[in-house]
Amino acid sequence: MLSSDQKTVFKGVYKMSILKTENLKKYYGKEPNVVRALDGVSLEIEEGEFVAVVGTSGSGKSTLLNMIGGLDVPSEGKVIIAGKDLSGMDDDRLTIFRRRRIGFVFQNYNLIPILNVYENIVLPVSLDGEKPDVTYLKKITSLLGLEERLTEMPNNLSGGQQQRVAIARALASKPAIILADEPTGNLDSKTSQDVLGLIKMTSRQFHQTVVMITHNEEIAQLADRTIRIEDGKIRESRWLSLIHISE
Repeated sequence: MLSSDQKTVFKGVYKMSILKTENLKKYYGKEPNVVRALDGVSLEIEEGEFVAVVGTSGSGKSTLLNMIGGLDVPSEGKVIIAGKDLSGMDDDRLTIFRRRRIGFVFQNYNLIPILNVYENIVLPVSLDGEKPDVTYLKKITSLLGLEERLTEMPNNLSGGQQQRVAIARALASKPAIILADEPTGNLDSKTSQDVLGLIKMTSRQFHQTVVMITHNEEIAQLADRTIRIEDGKIRESRWLSLIHISE
């Protein structure tokens, strides 16, 4: 664990807060049987951080990810990403914001089986009516080792390769933040380490902020900071490492 001085240095390398939640709550049902999936979660994540949110099943970590990603609406509180309050957006604006500013990496990859690798990667950009940044995409696919796979269909790829495509897709729109939901849940131990290493490497290379949900303590140690959730509340926030900035 880092000393207080190291924490100060660590936070000092970041330029701005990219994500804030304020007294975030998500309740289901009514008293006396109300379920408090999130019970007053306030956190702040700085630009460039790689944060792992850990907790047991039912702790509230996946609910938190859904709130941050605009996939669900909180009972109370706010989610602010890149200075934009998600609660102030209607469905159409939220859909556009999510597509442009949030990249998702899911456990089950969620690739479109009738689209090839390249088409899957550029899908978020295409849906926005924009042209892909070819130079940027070449950097992504090269870093992820996908240059020779761009015309292949997803069902011809291994699990690890499909997850690499999902990471590339998440990066394609140059989002403010990447949300990874148990991204190695369907992978073996060796492939899991490789994929997590790639997520960390791409986050550094492209200055992306990553929030990853995991129940795996070993995987969580690859992050810069862990946030532990129990019973819908943050119980611990712990710095693990310093970021090395090369500017």
